[in-house]
Amino acid sequence: MSDLDPRAAKPATPYTASVNAALAASLRLEDDWERATRGLVAQHDSGEIEGPLGLSWNTNDWNFLREQEDPPESVNPSLWRHGRHNAIHGLFEVTENVWQARGYDISNITFIKGDEGWVIIDPLTTSFTAEACLDLANATLGERPVTTVLYTHSHTDHYGGILGVTSTDEVDKGNVRILAPEGFMREAVAENLIAGPAMGRRAFYQFGMLLQPGPHGHIDCGLGKWIPRARPDLVAPTEEIALTGTELVLDGVRVVFQNTPGTEAPAEMNFMFPDLGALCIAENCTHTMHNTLPFRGAQARDTLSWSKYIQEALDLFGGDMDVLFSTHNWPRFGRDDAVRYLELQRDMYRWLHDQTMRRANHGMTMREIAEDLQQPECFATQSHTRGYYGTVSHNAKAVYQRYIGWYDGNPANLNPHTPEESGKRYVAAMGGPDRVHAEAQRAFNEGDYRWAAELLNHLVFADPTDEPGRLLQADTFEQLGYQSESGPWRDSYLMGAMELRTGSKGFPMFVGRSITDQLDVDMLVELIGIRLQAENVEGESFESNWYFSDVDEHHAIGLDNCAIHHRPGVAIEGAPSITCTKAALAEVVKGAVDVDGFLAIEGVSASDDGPARMLFENLDQFSSEFGIVEP
Repeated sequence: MSDLDPRAAKPATPYTASVNAALAASLRLEDDWERATRGLVAQHDSGEIEGPLGLSWNTNDWNFLREQEDPPESVNPSLWRHGRHNAIHGLFEVTENVWQARGYDISNITFIKGDEGWVIIDPLTTSFTAEACLDLANATLGERPVTTVLYTHSHTDHYGGILGVTSTDEVDKGNVRILAPEGFMREAVAENLIAGPAMGRRAFYQFGMLLQPGPHGHIDCGLGKWIPRARPDLVAPTEEIALTGTELVLDGVRVVFQNTPGTEAPAEMNFMFPDLGALCIAENCTHTMHNTLPFRGAQARDTLSWSKYIQEALDLFGGDMDVLFSTHNWPRFGRDDAVRYLELQRDMYRWLHDQTMRRANHGMTMREIAEDLQQPECFATQSHTRGYYGTVSHNAKAVYQRYIGWYDGNPANLNPHTPEESGKRYVAAMGGPDRVHAEAQRAFNEGDYRWAAELLNHLVFADPTDEPGRLLQADTFEQLGYQSESGPWRDSYLMGAMELRTGSKGFPMFVGRSITDQLDVDMLVELIGIRLQAENVEGESFESNWYFSDVDEHHAIGLDNCAIHHRPGVAIEGAPSITCTKAALAEVVKGAVDVDGFLAIEGVSASDDGPARMLFENLDQFSSEFGIVEP
């Protein structure tokens, strides 16, 4: 770190240091260290897990947290404390016959001893981390085959490592059961594909994926340390759970399910192991306030239903649980502690919902609500209800958006200029770039970083080549990041600073082949639709019949009015026909082949290749390297 290099990371300013010191002096949180370390039985020998491009995971990245208890000036002291807890890693005994591996992925993998083998809950994000954790469990507890896998919900870090614990062949043979909540497959692929390039790019900011771990870089994601560096996979579940109260025996282990759709994920479920006294609360409750709308993007989550499902879990299982564990962070031990934890989590999401909408019904906008709404002491003194992942500020905006939408009712905000055009006009109105820079520098020197960021945003979008403006905005983002309690807030600010200083926009992201291969025909056609360059097909129309021989399905696909339409199970008399496999269509969607490559695939035939050419020659190509903090 050098004061002479304007592109280097800077230390905390005296103002930031004073803000963090004041919080450290006032922070009074319940101690979680005993819970986070309890039951440790083994650790990965090196902490280094190899992946396809080098290390997929390295627990040694977090030694700086383990070696220093007191927070540096450049880190919010509450986030530093939480990051130290998440840096604890190993295989832990949760209760008799139940173990968790934590600290080797952003999520946890749970091993339950069955009659014949392992019942696994959530096989992490990648096959590399999942396999390493399975090896650790087998080496420590005795080698056992995997007989059952439970996906708690439809987010990648809870199924992406499936091929590290089993194989598609074992699943196809019926040797391994995979259970998931109803609607899992559609939700899993929709979130990763319909908005995949945009969400992938934004995820770089949310998780700080290009930052270096350290006091001036990445500290923690809130839910765990980081995202492993390898692609996820997906094997479809063999069974879906639709009804709360469903009871199954899985490899001799009795499980009672609670379906919780529309909570932390669109498809999610909790489940109780009554003979073990253990409740898996999935990701519906963790040791942080969760996101009601993550920075990477998603549909706004229903905090009212979320709260109600936690109450239902209390009613169903609260009297029988002796331990509660989640798919992130650490467990709660003892019935009284677990019940109180669930009650606080329940009330936090209900409070967010009710108090946001109370203010909305007074006419306050989302920005006004986010500024006004402050946590009461009952939540502020508990670490698991503080904002290490979600925050009151952006969660309140998400609740508002769910009910009222983006428009605040003020016509001045109905049809504003783009950021570039607004920036040019603001800069001109203020007297030019030098005046804007001078006012932003004054605000920066006074510690008013939010105002400085707003001014400099106009300057950078008006002229992204304005080097002094870019660098001052980077310095401003950096100080806001240093003050942030939320891991994603810190990472977003520091990623923005890094990109303004270096001009780098990350690297391309691709969906894993196995995820695309799991799509049905309807999902593949939806992806073709969002890639269609409508301006290129204006005035064009066709109807066509498609037969997918590998799944024995007929589909009618047409184009009209600059959009495609699709009817499964329909054949149109006299329309051109195309025979292919679903796998061949997937090759087009993945960008592996163009239209000529598609038509050359064995088993593809067409009475008229016009419809295929019209579609496939007009598919857009997405980049995940678009601008965020600049045009």
